[in-house]
Amino acid sequence: MTEDADPDSNLQQWKETMQAEHAEAIANPDPDETHRIEGVSQVSYRVYFEYDDDTETLERERREQVEELADPELFSCACGVRGMTAQEATDHVAAARE
Repeated sequence: MTEDADPDSNLQQWKETMQAEHAEAIANPDPDETHRIEGVSQVSYRVYFEYDDDTETLERERREQVEELADPELFSCACGVRGMTAQEATDHVAAARE
């Protein structure tokens, strides 16, 4: 490694390059790809167990949903663009349909 290499500067330059590539992929989707937006969301459950003396195991007795399904914060497209906000995903699909 050379003495004049600045790791912070290199990291910042890398981030800027990645952000620019991400913005380009959102604004200019590949027309030959399928564009379908998806996201992952989880719903939490409280799960209750009962101890079974015969098998000496915990058996699921019941479950209770403790929160409602919410839209994800980040979205992806089937074409491979990941980590988009809802607005970026909307812009991406709109650009793909132009």
